[in-house]
Amino acid sequence: MQHKYQRNSLFFPSQGQTCHAYCTFCFRWPQFVGMDELKFATKEVSLLRDYVQSHKEVTDILFTGGDPMIMKAKIFASYIQPLLDADIPNLQTIRIGTKALGYWPYKFTTDDDAGEMLTLFEAIIKKGINLSFMAHFSHPVELETPAVKEAIKKLTNIGVQIRTQSPILKHINDTPEIWADMWRKQVNLNCIPYYMFIPRDTGAQEYFAITLENAWKTFRNAYQQVSGVCRTVRGPSMSCTPGKVQILGVTEIKGEKVFVLRMLQGRNPDWVAKPFFAKYNQNAIWMDDLKPAFNAERFFFEDELEWRFNEHVNDAETERFE
Repeated sequence: MQHKYQRNSLFFPSQGQTCHAYCTFCFRWPQFVGMDELKFATKEVSLLRDYVQSHKEVTDILFTGGDPMIMKAKIFASYIQPLLDADIPNLQTIRIGTKALGYWPYKFTTDDDAGEMLTLFEAIIKKGINLSFMAHFSHPVELETPAVKEAIKKLTNIGVQIRTQSPILKHINDTPEIWADMWRKQVNLNCIPYYMFIPRDTGAQEYFAITLENAWKTFRNAYQQVSGVCRTVRGPSMSCTPGKVQILGVTEIKGEKVFVLRMLQGRNPDWVAKPFFAKYNQNAIWMDDLKPAFNAERFFFEDELEWRFNEHVNDAETERFE
């Protein structure tokens, strides 16, 4: 389990730590290469149940991996049913991070347990809990097959909410036309465009990365090409140590060219939605490449972030923010 943000708890089921296929740009490569000491995984759903029961601030559980939808319905039910049986009043949303719709949509249509999986999803929704797929689509062609359209329809018909996300990737989707087309296709299939991410600073980042400025320009240009129903999307965003940092743009203030930034999520909720500024760096591809603007020594959150990670953090804070 990981509790980085106040309202959200991540859960890494041990039987969901593989995928239908492996993305070269994946930042969770330790899950797949036999380095057990670097893996996130747990079999003990009772730990998750007890944790959410005792941490009333948690409203959302994200099942992630790997890909939780690699699991058979009976296995996934063994994680879900104890949460439903516990009647946890603060639990409002269960999220599933998955690329199954792009890689194996038959999971929800013709697999031998597809009906059983849909019935389990219905049980979550009938319990009054929102069920959200955090569906990974990297290119509009992934949305064009009859199989994916049928799978999306089956899920949305029972009340599953599908939110879409992807990193912006050089050589794959680094043009505004691709993103605008992808967002329009998603909305037409009753999906909700959610995030454009910056590729994390790991794995094959050098091959896939584009500069923060070019990512912002791509996002801005694509955003201008779509109607308001597509503009639920947020980005470009970096999921880095302090939180999800969004690039709002490049501008000039008092003669200094700067990046305008804000946090969409933060380890401290008070950091969220506060604009802050970084010196312009045309080569920056990640948060570590940015320095505070206007001769400031540190970004506004850095002192507290350092405090959270130093040896004097008390046990309760460590449990909550590590």
